[in-house]
Amino acid sequence: MKTLRQKFYHTLSFRLGFLAVLIGFYWLKSMWAYHIDFHLGLENPYQLFLTLINPIPLSLLILGIALYVKQTKAFYGTLLGLYGLLNLLLVANAIYFREFSDFITITTMLATSKVSAGLGDAALNLFRPWDIIYLLDVFFLVYAWRKKIFPLDSRPLTNRLAIAVTSFSALLFSINLFLAEIDRPELLSRGFSNTYVVRALGLPAFLGYDGNQTYKTQKIRSEADSADMAIVADYVAQHQVKPNPDYFGLAKGKNVIVLHLESFQQFLIDYKLPIDGVEHEVAPFLNSLYHDQQTFSFANFFHQVKAGKTSDSETLMELSLFGLNQGSYFVQYGGDNTQQAAPHILGELGNYTSAVFHGNIGTFWNRNSVYKQWGYDYWFDQSYMSKATQENSFQYGLNDKVMFADSIKYLERLQQPFYTKFITVSNHYPYQNLSGDELGFPLAKTKDDTINGYFATANYLDASIKAFFDYLKASGLYDNSIIVMYGDHYGISNSRNTELASLIGKNPETWTDYDNAMLQRVPFMIHIPGMDKGFISQTFGGEVDALPTLMHLMGIDNQAFIQLGQDLLSKDNQQIVAFRTSNHVIAPDYTSYAGKIYKTETGEEITNPDDTTSVRVQEIRDAAKQQLSMSDKVQTGDLLRFYTGNDLPKVDISAISYIDSFERLIAIEQELGKQSKSLYSQLGQKSTQSLFQAPTYLELNPPPPSEPTTKASDAEMSESSSTPSD
Repeated sequence: MKTLRQKFYHTLSFRLGFLAVLIGFYWLKSMWAYHIDFHLGLENPYQLFLTLINPIPLSLLILGIALYVKQTKAFYGTLLGLYGLLNLLLVANAIYFREFSDFITITTMLATSKVSAGLGDAALNLFRPWDIIYLLDVFFLVYAWRKKIFPLDSRPLTNRLAIAVTSFSALLFSINLFLAEIDRPELLSRGFSNTYVVRALGLPAFLGYDGNQTYKTQKIRSEADSADMAIVADYVAQHQVKPNPDYFGLAKGKNVIVLHLESFQQFLIDYKLPIDGVEHEVAPFLNSLYHDQQTFSFANFFHQVKAGKTSDSETLMELSLFGLNQGSYFVQYGGDNTQQAAPHILGELGNYTSAVFHGNIGTFWNRNSVYKQWGYDYWFDQSYMSKATQENSFQYGLNDKVMFADSIKYLERLQQPFYTKFITVSNHYPYQNLSGDELGFPLAKTKDDTINGYFATANYLDASIKAFFDYLKASGLYDNSIIVMYGDHYGISNSRNTELASLIGKNPETWTDYDNAMLQRVPFMIHIPGMDKGFISQTFGGEVDALPTLMHLMGIDNQAFIQLGQDLLSKDNQQIVAFRTSNHVIAPDYTSYAGKIYKTETGEEITNPDDTTSVRVQEIRDAAKQQLSMSDKVQTGDLLRFYTGNDLPKVDISAISYIDSFERLIAIEQELGKQSKSLYSQLGQKSTQSLFQAPTYLELNPPPPSEPTTKASDAEMSESSSTPSD
């Protein structure tokens, strides 16, 4: 009877057997890379299963090409050459990931100077002793060849069998892709994250996907020229509005703190959830800010996102440009395009330090690359914060209170003035991520569990924002800061709005597309401590208008910048809100939504518009269409590379690294000495981390003594809040 070793060597003596062994070696090394070198953010057993199967289909497809080669030495040479390329891709990404927390793209390969600038002399330091694992198969193959352990198989496979192997590998990949779409629908069309693609489909698939994206973007870029930029610049010059002198420069020189309110819709402001005859205020703290005379609040502010959702909102808010009609601008263009974003503008014109804080992985929405192009000095993602556990996080990152608490360590070391953004996630679909003492805010009682949990997570977000404001006041940062708050997009989708209707005083039977349109409103508030000119504005606007509004408050005229929005505090604002969806546009007089026309003030549908109405509706539709067209020219053509209307230099991304950021903050403090303007230095090198206090819901709202407390009621509430995911 043959021993196991003899069977193994016998397998190697056949072409298909040798191919299978190489695939086995590649699978083992892929598992090592996935779980040791890469941070794939595995959240459940299903995603683990995807990593276990995804190296096989494409490695079989690629290595199977050699089966078409008949001549013996040529077959083995081709097979080992392809195997070497697969392994080179794997090892190169393992090393690259250690420095950049991302995967090598086609653009990175083409821009070799960018790679060398990023790695430099420190490249050798990126190697680890365990990298020998990646070479064990090489040692074995060399040893086997020299010892002639197995003979070369001189019998070629028939074309029919080779085609069968290719077809089988293609079938396996199709199954892999189908299973990946179950875990993350629209995985490739929306391009959430490079990590997600690698996690679901493997490195070769990611490289192919990235190559296709790169080809499409480069083709459009290559056809653009300075004449296109001139057309856009002329449009911008005609549509810019003068700042309101009453507010221009009101916040000049102050720190800017931007709070991204995940999935928070405007209808939640001043809303009380009725449960069994008792009304529960969902967002008491944000309500107080909304009505504060230190706040400019906007009642008719709309999100303008599409497939890129959160990433689209960031693009709109900080570039005053739209996302794409299909896919995510962040993913397709954001890492390469020339851009003039808020952190870069303030950094150049006001010597602002800039940073983003977020409890999710850095590669989500390609942020690792995009934020460099935007000029962000620091990017504190989940890797800088608490280890994610089932208790303190969910699939989109750390819970908000944890994220805010962990951010203080870095915020207090930033040199002032600073521009910072905090991206919250707890109020994210499916609105079920609360546990323990954070449970307690009542769930709504509808047939839709997603809606039922929405109000509780929104209340948690509100409490998180209050805790952060309390910290700002206690630390002293509050008085010298301006705090911008915005909802990024809808939380309840149109398909669920009829179930929501009864909770907001509407009849589900008479629900219309006008009601859907009005629910696209999200909060936009600019809070300036010490200012008493605040009010609730009824001006119609959208996220594209946020940056011009902010710049004018900061005392910066945006006339020399390519920004498509208009200052919401300007008396000349035209109040036309374009949506990325065709023919969706809102103005104070008319709303055009889903092919229907409504009076904006009353919601009355106009089925037979007169000539005057038709002309006006077409006017606002044309205005929206033109604004979107101008944005698409800039975004897809990378037109800002041709722009010479201001002296803002292009961001030097080679000078930006998001590795060891805390150590760099400390080094800057030490270098500046007494000139350091960080909060930590101003307080005599005293930390303010202990000043952040975020009591839980039950600590703030203890149950009456007669009611059961803690574990029993928590368990019941946890069970009742559990809902199936979409």
